Amino acid sequence: MSNAPKIVMGIETSCDETAVSIVREDGEILSNLVLSQIKEHKAFGGVVPEIAARAHMDHIDTLIKGALNDANMTFKDLDAVAATCGPGLIGGVMVGMMAGKAIAASQNLPFIAVNHLEGHVLTARLTHKAQFPFLVLLVSGGHTQILIAHDIGKYQRLGTTLDDALGECFDKSAKLMGLGYPGGPNLEKIAAKCKDSASACLKYPLPTPLKGRKGCDFSFSGLKTAMRNHVEALPEGDLDPNDIADLAYAFQITVGDVLKNRCQNAISEFLSIYPDLPKPSAFVVCGGVAANSHIRQILKDLTHTAKMDFMAPPMTLCSDNGAMIAWVGLEKLKLNEIDTLDVAARPRWPLDPNAEKLRRQ
Repeated sequence: MSNAPKIVMGIETSCDETAVSIVREDGEILSNLVLSQIKEHKAFGGVVPEIAARAHMDHIDTLIKGALNDANMTFKDLDAVAATCGPGLIGGVMVGMMAGKAIAASQNLPFIAVNHLEGHVLTARLTHKAQFPFLVLLVSGGHTQILIAHDIGKYQRLGTTLDDALGECFDKSAKLMGLGYPGGPNLEKIAAKCKDSASACLKYPLPTPLKGRKGCDFSFSGLKTAMRNHVEALPEGDLDPNDIADLAYAFQITVGDVLKNRCQNAISEFLSIYPDLPKPSAFVVCGGVAANSHIRQILKDLTHTAKMDFMAPPMTLCSDNGAMIAWVGLEKLKLNEIDTLDVAARPRWPLDPNAEKLRRQ
């Protein structure tokens, strides 16, 4: 049996990025292609599931070939193929999953069904060699959760959003301000143009939902409503760029305050569960919103105070990508956790199936 490092292809199509990557067991990313669908969805101000699925179908073959070419490989060089099988937009998930199954069946390769969220969580093990257990803040367009990663496939949810995901709140707030899609990056750019930070926060007071309360849950619907009220109160006509910059800055500061407070609670809970770790454990932030520089700095300062190691993926691996899926495939391949080809796509797939269900569900 060969001792050469294992190589896995990862396919990700759960939302609006078609992504294929090839990763080696030692953590080297041999190829990583991501095709964004921003242009396709821009006119609608958000992702349209049917358009997303069609775009995945149109481009998945090209990206698979491109990933192999970039890695200077053929299918015969792979040890397994992994694909996102949920959670996500089910039409898109099906495209990537069926492509992965087709490769596995035709090449007689193991197939590994990957939870998209686990891909984000374990990226820190790909990029920073994070050791279990570690604390995770997962913030994206569809999910906002704080979890303890105890081991591969063993996650404990400490908190989640009671309503909207933070990424959605970013996008909807940006849309209200006329910043367009994708909202998060555009909002961060305009916030950086704020000329008087103290004045901006006084001019646009915003609520800090659940701040100061026990637990680690989040709520962002009230913040989104407050943003709408501020925008509607602005003078009629074209929006003043200075007003928008100030409001965007106030929003970003408020979000940072909320995340800091909820994560402080989570750190306390984590350290009470693991009081005697031999070395500092990691605090990991991942998901698309983890690309926000202000949020990174707030959490970095917090974890420094708590004597934990702050870890965040490089910007290119914050948003959806195939490398994180391939890495989960490698982790599971080492444990011989292989799936049969009749595994089903799952629009919902909680990392912690034992977590208390919210009343809104």
